[in-house]
Amino acid sequence: MVLKTSGEIELMDEANRIVHRVLDGITDLIVPGATTAELDGFAEEFIRQAGGVPAFLNYRGFPATLCTSINDVIVHGIPNETPLEQGDIIGVDCGVLYKGYYGDAARTYAVGEISSQAWQLMEVTRESLDLAIQVIEPGKRLSDIGHTVQSHVEKFGFSVVREFVGHGIGAALHEDPQVPNFGQPGRGPMLEPGMVLAIEPMVNAGQPGVKVDADGWTARTTDGALSAHYEFSVAVTETGQKVLGRSVAAVA
Repeated sequence: MVLKTSGEIELMDEANRIVHRVLDGITDLIVPGATTAELDGFAEEFIRQAGGVPAFLNYRGFPATLCTSINDVIVHGIPNETPLEQGDIIGVDCGVLYKGYYGDAARTYAVGEISSQAWQLMEVTRESLDLAIQVIEPGKRLSDIGHTVQSHVEKFGFSVVREFVGHGIGAALHEDPQVPNFGQPGRGPMLEPGMVLAIEPMVNAGQPGVKVDADGWTARTTDGALSAHYEFSVAVTETGQKVLGRSVAAVA
């Protein structure tokens, strides 16, 4: 676990501003007939023009700037030329390296008109993220975050993915500690000022199981149910928390 200085957190705030500008910018591009390859091209160009580097591109061999995860894909979907369809939902995860520090955030978007279940899944997942952030303050335990996510999600009959979790972030894209979205409260490391955590609920409409496609990346629900994903990078402060880059973030 690496505690960050105020200067480092400022750089991470700027990295996350770039991330959220990308996520804002693709909002109007996500329409029936658009392709995830088009979204990816927009994101790479925007990031580079802003002075950043796409964090995911070539990370452990990942071939794109964005992770684009449609319907039953939980995370790590690879952009391609297949058109989006009316009624799809799409989780978009974006990472940026800026002056040696990383930003990382994700949102789930509707493609045109979607089902009531899909809307509820998206809303509950986003609510679970907001509630989890609210419990972050010095003296709380790491597991309080995941317990908050799980408690909220399961009230609505949805399930939390176990195989993928949030993480520390800083000069590396993934740092300790891991941040599960489930568990009992009051356990794990104590939260301290200077910690920066990527909090990212991944929530399935059906069962929590995961299967990975032959490409080694695309992770789907085992039962074909929809999945939603939201993420913010959050710094622990002396008095609570700061959501990095959020000043320009919009709810999709």
